Amino acid sequence: MKMHAFGNSAGVRRVVAVMTVSAAALMTLAATSSNAATPATPATPATPATPATPATAPAPSTGVFIIDGTPLMIVHATGFQIYTCKADATTGKLAWMLKAPDATLDNASGFKGKHYAGPTWEAADGSKVVGRKLADQPSPLADAVPWLLLEAASHEGAGQLANVTFIQRIHTVGGKAPAIGAAKEGDEIRVAYTADYVFYGPGAIMRHANANP
Repeated sequence: MKMHAFGNSAGVRRVVAVMTVSAAALMTLAATSSNAATPATPATPATPATPATPATAPAPSTGVFIIDGTPLMIVHATGFQIYTCKADATTGKLAWMLKAPDATLDNASGFKGKHYAGPTWEAADGSKVVGRKLADQPSPLADAVPWLLLEAASHEGAGQLANVTFIQRIHTVGGKAPAIGAAKEGDEIRVAYTADYVFYGPGAIMRHANANP
């Protein structure tokens, strides 16, 4: 290899490499070409990460308890919480006491039903489940009734609600009793509310939120 220096118009010298290959060098290259190193094998592309499986249970915890299990269904309730004005057993002061819910139930899969005193959830096919409250927690909305966790206390019929074991009331809006104001004992008031009810079936278990799954 010979190195030659050339000047440019600005007086800056640049160095250009001029390579001269002799006949002997060409023969040497030809003789060694068959022994050239094997090209490196391209790296195997990394396998894309497997997407995380979505959680099957959409319902959040209720109070200090959560339910492990896949919901049978989730239904939306639209209706009223009915209160009666009564004297508080402890203080003797008048207060609004819950009498019963009165709501219609439906979901995008075609479920139809109603919710009323008991508390009872009844499907259009005649199956029913009555709940017993286990726990509650305040709603994120100040004027909404609490979120609830209930267990099935009894059933009736052989339809969609026949195998319900636990029920959660979540995403409540409204339904909270107002101030007693000038209400008199025996007065009744209906307060509009909406909520989602999550029904769990056999195999679902309740555990403390701090306990290991």
